[in-house]
This record gives sequence, structure tokens and C-alpha cells, in this order.
Amino acid sequence: MIRLSADRDFADHNCVSDQTFRYSHRVTYADCTIGNHIYYARYLNLLEAARGEFSRHVGRPVLELQTEGVLFPVIECRLRYRAPARYDDLLTIELWLTELARVRLTFEYRILGPDGHELLNATTMHACTGLDDKPRRLPEGLTAALGPYVHRTNRPLA
Repeated sequence: MIRLSADRDFADHNCVSDQTFRYSHRVTYADCTIGNHIYYARYLNLLEAARGEFSRHVGRPVLELQTEGVLFPVIECRLRYRAPARYDDLLTIELWLTELARVRLTFEYRILGPDGHELLNATTMHACTGLDDKPRRLPEGLTAALGPYVHRTNRPLA
């Protein structure tokens, strides 16, 4: 079930357009196990890197937000492994949002192999907090920047 915020800030932007951000990553030897596939926990690092580039892409780098006292800790994550990525594979990480609420946002991801085959799908849920770890509203300008990446339909982990 998709959860789009009904709060006034998001509704006023009326900017849901189903855009998807894409980020490339070349699998390094450090990413891999002795079996020549990415170690399962390293996928979280790839998702983090994609979110960081996405933040830059929408004009609100993570460091800038942190300087303003805004953090987005992960409060829940789910990963579904489909097939292994191997050393030197060029991966495409797709991300979009399925929730953009007052103090919470949810990202969905797909990691595609060099042939376009889905290797992993994932979800991360984030709270918006201050440096004091207390919940706070998403900055209004950030909500507007993220709006085009909110998808109307949720792609469930299958």
C-alpha cells in the first residue's frame, strides 16, 4: 500500500510524477566475498551511496542538511536478494520515494546488473530528526524537491 502524505505541505506541491533516479556503481574487490559476489551487508552501503548522490541531484546535499541540523536516520529496512552481483559488474541503482510525510520518508530501490536483470530490491524508511534525535518536519524546500520522485504505486518486495 502506498502512503502519500495528506498533510498540507505535500498536497500543496501537487508534484507526484513518478521520476526515478539512477546511480551507477562498479563492484570493487572490497565489496566481494571470497566467492566473488557482493557480501550481503554491503548492499546497504550501495543504497546509502545512491541516496547521497540523489540528495546532491535534488540540490540538497546531505552535508548541507546536516549543517542545518536535519538528519534522516534509517528506522527500518528490507532487502530482497534476487541474484548475486560480481566483481567488476557495473550496477545501476534505481531509487524513488513511496512515502513523503511530515517527519518520515520511504525510499524504494532496485539494483540492476549489467544485463538489466534485477539483482536486489529494497526499502528504507527514514525519520526526519534534529541533531538532538527528536522528530522534526521535513524542510519545506526539500519536500518540494523530492515530490517529483514520489511514485503513485508501490512496487512491493516480491
